[in-house]
This record gives sequence, C-alpha cells and structure tokens, in this order.
Amino acid sequence: SLATVPNISTDEAALLALKSHISFGPNNILARNWSSSGLVCSSIGITCSSRGHHRVTALNISSMQLHGTIPPHLGNLSFLTSIDINNNTFYRELPEELAHLQRLKLIDLELLNLSFNRFSGEIPASIGALQKLEYLWLDSNQLYGTIPSAIANVSSLIHLSTGDNNLQGLIPATIGSLSSLQVISLSRNQLSGVVPASFF
Repeated sequence: SLATVPNISTDEAALLALKSHISFGPNNILARNWSSSGLVCSSIGITCSSRGHHRVTALNISSMQLHGTIPPHLGNLSFLTSIDINNNTFYRELPEELAHLQRLKLIDLELLNLSFNRFSGEIPASIGALQKLEYLWLDSNQLYGTIPSAIANVSSLIHLSTGDNNLQGLIPATIGSLSSLQVISLSRNQLSGVVPASFF
C-alpha cells in the first residue's frame, strides 16, 4: 500500500547510506545485493517484519570482510531489534545516532554486536538510552576512555562485553545494580581500582 512506501524508503535510504560508507567488500557483495530497487527485504543480511509494515528488523553483515564506517543514518532504522556487524573492519567512532534505535534487543538476536572491528573513540554515553538492549558486545576494537556509567540505564542488559580495548578508569559501581546482568567481561583493558562492591 502507499502507506508503507515512505517507511521502506527511510529504511532503504539508511541501508544505501551504509553501503556508500563501505570502502571494500569481496566481490562487491553489497553492491550487487543492495540497490535502490525497493526490494530491501530480499537483500542479503536484511530481515524484515512479516506483519503489515515490512520494516527492517535485523541487520546481519557479520564476517563479510567489509571495510568502512558506520554512518549516522543507521539510527533511522527505527524498527531494528538486532545489529550484528562483528568480524569486519569497521573503524572510526560509533555514531551517537545508534541511541535512536530504541527497539534494539534480541530473541536470539537481541544484540548490538560490534566486536572484532577497528572502532575507535569512546563508548557513547547515549547507549544508555537503549532500554531494551540485552546483549552489548564491543570486544576487540580500539575503544578508549571510560566505561560510561549510563550503561547502568540499560535495565534489560544480560551480557556486557568490552574486552580487548583501551578503556581506562574505574568500573562504574552503578553497573552492579543491573538486576538482569548475567555476564560481564571487561578483560584486557587499562582499568584501574577495584571491582565495586555492588557486583557482589
């Protein structure tokens, strides 16, 4: 119907922006599969909702040997519940606009997996706005700065992993108050101080 056209156009524009920020991919895999044809839901790495609105709900381009950056436009994929871009070579800073993805969660897919890339910069404090996020994997990047205390606002968080980065400073005591948190991995960083009592 005509009502769905603006929505899919928003999703399509965001995905085309991501494609334009990828400087290398073997066999031009995304160039051949992501186009402006309006067939977003049948594109490789894309899952759309099966009900009515047919919006993009999952992005999985993990292990595709892609090189590039993540554009702020990704924050316009407002129905996304899962992003998995691990094991590629994405670099530069994580866009603050990821905090616009308020539905981000996973069922076996409620995750934000940005591990094994080359992201740099600080973990955006705006990540604390992702209330439904259950899995946050940022391992093996080049992130620095401190672990933002705003992560304690992600009340659904089950698994937090920021290992093998250059994070410094103290572990925020407020993270220990996350009642759903089952796994936390902060190893191979430059953290200082003691593990807060709130973790026990």
